[in-house]
Amino acid sequence: MAGVQHTPAYVLDEETLISNLEILKSVQERSGCKILLAQKAFSMFHVYPLISEYLAGTTASGLYEARLGREYFPGEVHVFSPAYKPEEMQYLITIADHIIFNSLNQLEKYRDLCAGKSIGLRINPECSTQETAIYDPCARGSRLGVIRDQLDHFPDIDGLHFHTLCEQNADALAITLKAVEEKFGSYLHQCKWVNFGGGHHITRPDYDIDLLIKLIREFSEKYQVQVYLEPGEAIALNAGYLITEIMDIVENHESKILILDASAACHMPDVLEMPYRPPLLASGQPGEKAYDYRLSSCTCLAGDIIGDYSFDQNMQIGDRLCFLDMMIYSMVKNNTFNGMPLPDIGILHTDGSYEVIKKFDYADFKERLS
Repeated sequence: MAGVQHTPAYVLDEETLISNLEILKSVQERSGCKILLAQKAFSMFHVYPLISEYLAGTTASGLYEARLGREYFPGEVHVFSPAYKPEEMQYLITIADHIIFNSLNQLEKYRDLCAGKSIGLRINPECSTQETAIYDPCARGSRLGVIRDQLDHFPDIDGLHFHTLCEQNADALAITLKAVEEKFGSYLHQCKWVNFGGGHHITRPDYDIDLLIKLIREFSEKYQVQVYLEPGEAIALNAGYLITEIMDIVENHESKILILDASAACHMPDVLEMPYRPPLLASGQPGEKAYDYRLSSCTCLAGDIIGDYSFDQNMQIGDRLCFLDMMIYSMVKNNTFNGMPLPDIGILHTDGSYEVIKKFDYADFKERLS
């Protein structure tokens, strides 16, 4: 990519980000909902002022994300965590607008301290709409949210929160809302707001936005509540790249292996955690194009394999590759295992210019240790 001098580098595509934000702003205007940036997926606070022109605020998974949202994003600050420490709560009550609890124990412990804040409770409708167990908060035995059998009355709170989706379309939300109403319908009229959580892939090309609008409007009108959505991926979906360079090429029997300066384990952990094969510009499936390669890294982890790809030409040391859709979860989950340097963070602006926002060095590795 022109302009990128140093690799590896995360590059935000400003034009795509704005396109996503325009879609989300339209959803807010057409439905009356408020959309929050889920910082657990995308925390590039350099562009928070831009995002705040389109969205209502941020949502956080704990104290540090809440602080980041309050410091850099003009708008509401919501926070949910499975549990809070007393010292965290003392700070949160000074910066958060909505505080959502995961259990009745936590609610009772901190209710008085949170006087004056909008307080919510996470519920579990016990309705799974996905098959990947690690991302299913409704699985039997889940620690996330209060199930209906644990509630015998509506507690003294302002709203309810549920989060059941992961990279899903509006049809999964329709199924979930039916379960929420069946289990918690008697409490919904007592709410001021209901938060539908995240996992809504709204900016994906095949997403059924009209159905989403219909579901939100019908729900909010029926129960007279403010509906919140808190997508993370949808904000920066397909809005960035990871640029990497081939450092060496090794062979093992029939396999040709590219050694990159980017790592799945360090720079795109979801590749190993989910797992999945990240999209790569100008490549194909193995055997689809003329030359097959396995893409790996210079860490010592034998399983630090990004995937198998094919190309139209033989690859050379010094060639660059461009992984796609690398703004979500990659930066927030990266690490310095093996002393691997963290990638630069840059922006490809709408005028075609490239700007480096952040460079990392030895101090960033050292200061995480002691």
